[in-house]
Amino acid sequence: MMPRLFLVGRVWHYRFQADGRRWQRSTGETVRRRAEIVAAQAAEDARRAALGLEPIPTLRELVRQWIAVHELVVSASHLKGMYEFGRLHLYDLGELKIDVISTSRVEAARAQHLRGHSPTTANHWLRLLRLLFRWAVRRRLIAEVSWTVKPIKTQKRPRAILPAAHALEWLAAVDQQGRPSASCGIRLMLGLGLREAEVRTARWEWIDWERQTYTPGRTKGREAAPVPLPDWLAAYLQSKRAENPPANSTYH
Repeated sequence: MMPRLFLVGRVWHYRFQADGRRWQRSTGETVRRRAEIVAAQAAEDARRAALGLEPIPTLRELVRQWIAVHELVVSASHLKGMYEFGRLHLYDLGELKIDVISTSRVEAARAQHLRGHSPTTANHWLRLLRLLFRWAVRRRLIAEVSWTVKPIKTQKRPRAILPAAHALEWLAAVDQQGRPSASCGIRLMLGLGLREAEVRTARWEWIDWERQTYTPGRTKGREAAPVPLPDWLAAYLQSKRAENPPANSTYH
């Protein structure tokens, strides 16, 4: 099964047998060490094919496969992040087979990422890379994640908190901007804890006026748990609904 290398002119070729079939190809390399890597990878791909296993993809191919499988089941923001990761942030790892990506190579790629990005963003980059490799392990493309890189320790910034005593004053300032949809959306975030994407998809029929609850129908975690509707928010929504009956079932 081990490939044998030989020269044709200045270019190394390999030859081996797998599953009763003879394989002979050019490595396209003039340096023997690089040719050995190409030949070993070809032999491994042939072995996996003989066993009915998928060939080991490059990191770029793995990103494409992950997107193809998950594009209809993950959030738009998660999908966008993976698109950008695969398009802009693979660095020298993109064309490598995932089974040869080592700790030193991941560290070198992260160092490249840090030249134009913050440590927090580099930690997110590392999370996406780890997500891809763990998915590859579940698919049995590789036996285990072949690298170990720890996140960078970062200083967390304290969150800005709006004092309850100033909430009404702040909402009045928001209303003065003359953007009703923004005023309504901010109140939904403040009163129900909705995310921006959940506000954009909010619907009137998800309110249970009798029980005074709101059940978000499209959430990041796919939950459908009713959330208590505060009295002040219920009164605000009732008044807006009475003033401007919606042409459709969404808030805006």
